[in-house]
Amino acid sequence: MILSARHLKKTFQDGDKTLEVLKDVNLDLDKGSILTIKGASGSGKSTLLSLLGTLDQPDSGEIVIDNNNLKTINNYDSIRNKHIGFVFQFHNLIAELNIVENVTIPSLIAGKNNDSDYLNKLFEYFDLSDRKKSFPLDLSGGEKQRVSVMRAIINKPSIIIADEPTGNLDEQNAIKMIDLFQKLNNDFNLTFVIATHDKKVFSIGDKKMNLYDGTLLEL
Repeated sequence: MILSARHLKKTFQDGDKTLEVLKDVNLDLDKGSILTIKGASGSGKSTLLSLLGTLDQPDSGEIVIDNNNLKTINNYDSIRNKHIGFVFQFHNLIAELNIVENVTIPSLIAGKNNDSDYLNKLFEYFDLSDRKKSFPLDLSGGEKQRVSVMRAIINKPSIIIADEPTGNLDEQNAIKMIDLFQKLNNDFNLTFVIATHDKKVFSIGDKKMNLYDGTLLEL
């Protein structure tokens, strides 16, 4: 089991009101699985991904990532840097940095030195070898999103958490992104947790769930 969650609850305050976004979320995910999650806008998909990605903490409940129970860990940074990569709807590349510099940001944060051979192979794998010294403004939308995926896997994580990864792409580039996720899953046994409104993205899940009324329902 690479990821499990038990009885997750998350609330937010809106003035005098308490909004119960996640009520009782449970899931188990094996290594190498692709979990796709759908749900209406505002159902709590992004909130759930923030909890699973250690970007936020639940009010109650338990999350275990690769045998690491988050309840027993004070500093999530080490877990996040080692085990998790993130892909968002917007690429969030830094305009002033070239592509190599953007890709290696997570390594710098984790205090790792990047092996040049590994970097070269990674750029070849993503078909971006000729873009190493380019800047984000020089890239197409599809290329920028591919760079963001490369950045997500630079530290060789076991889990990729993707929040609407095709939401800012045209249909052609969205299909390429779906193919890339499946290739990464097959080639590196990467585990994916993907929240999406895109039916084609949702369909690639070997485990599909719907977030409704604060709980996850398997489909």
